[in-house]
Amino acid sequence: MHDSRTNPAFLRGMTQSRSVTRRDAFRMAGLSAAGLALAACGVQGKKVAAPQKDAVAEYWAAQKKNGTLRFANWPLYIDKDGKKYPSLDLFTKDTGIQVAYQEAIQDNSTFFGKVQPLLAANNDIGYDLMVLTNGLQLSKAIELGYLVPLDHSKLPNFAANAAPKVKNPTWDPNNTHTIPWTVGLTGIAYNPKYVDEVTSMEDLWNPKYKGKVGMMLDTQEVANFGMFALGIDPDTSGEADWRKAGEKLKQQRDAGLVRKYYENDYVDALARGDVWITMAWSGDIFQQVAEGKDLKFVVPQEGGTIWTDNMCIPKTAQNPLDALTLMDYVYQPKIATMLVEYINYITPVPATKDLVLADAEKATGDDKASLEQIANSPLIYPSEADQAKLRSYKALTSAEEKIFESIFQPVTQG
Repeated sequence: MHDSRTNPAFLRGMTQSRSVTRRDAFRMAGLSAAGLALAACGVQGKKVAAPQKDAVAEYWAAQKKNGTLRFANWPLYIDKDGKKYPSLDLFTKDTGIQVAYQEAIQDNSTFFGKVQPLLAANNDIGYDLMVLTNGLQLSKAIELGYLVPLDHSKLPNFAANAAPKVKNPTWDPNNTHTIPWTVGLTGIAYNPKYVDEVTSMEDLWNPKYKGKVGMMLDTQEVANFGMFALGIDPDTSGEADWRKAGEKLKQQRDAGLVRKYYENDYVDALARGDVWITMAWSGDIFQQVAEGKDLKFVVPQEGGTIWTDNMCIPKTAQNPLDALTLMDYVYQPKIATMLVEYINYITPVPATKDLVLADAEKATGDDKASLEQIANSPLIYPSEADQAKLRSYKALTSAEEKIFESIFQPVTQG
């Protein structure tokens, strides 16, 4: 079997397939109002009250390390050397905990559909740790009490090394239930063959790019950009803001500026020149640039979207303390460096940048060039100025989601 770890270009191509899979599923989840109903799996969910501090302390006081951990993650989303996972091998060596690692999550909606009936019935789902994207399914898991509140006294590495931007997200205040595995962002990409420079969200509304603008089909993505263009913070937005953003997006569409509302095929369209400027995901553009394409990516001055894939512990976990131990372990800079060098997504541990550069100094040839590219890429290490402009998706209740979709679906599908 070919070891992709020795071939950065091959590796990036493989990790990209994971991004496509996750984004397809996220789009599909957003398109269907029926998909919002918890009864879709035949299970009626009920909201639960916020966890009480004493109850959380009591829960964790009763847990002990069992020496085993069942970890559900996405395909090609951890460092790998042949059939081995070096970071997990180190984890076992350092803690004595054996990890049963499975690439069990192909998309958020399908995975959540499988585990939700079990969690609702308080049954074991077969995993102690799982990785879910912020959005509909994760919000539902939190809302319905399916996740174990974390004991942050056992997460010192997260406290010390996590980037400030990934702490205290609006959709999970104080990281009560989750901490990030990796991070991505949505900004604007453009082809410099046709576009001189992009600094503002308004460039997507520029008449000189008529018919050459790409926008995303995903309603949450396109809604955020409509709000950014109006100076609205999606995190604190409400129905009146959504309606204003919807009108802004309709003006763009009705003026003939938008060539297409894209799923993942915007990347090829941009490289071909079918579109000159488009909404884009950081991981997609990093791959294209790494493969030699002359494309640019910016976080416009009005803002961009940050999204995270998050580690969380299901309430029926059999080995929660072992899971929590791994969650903190990967926030050691040396372990986080192993992950970012392989995965090529934004790392939640900024201290890894110097370590990647140190590895580059010791490397030669293609490996050296690849590591230098990772360390110096704003798509993996966004500047502080860019990070300050990033906002997440609005966390929506089921009732809000129906209103939200009724506003933005007609924009992209009308």
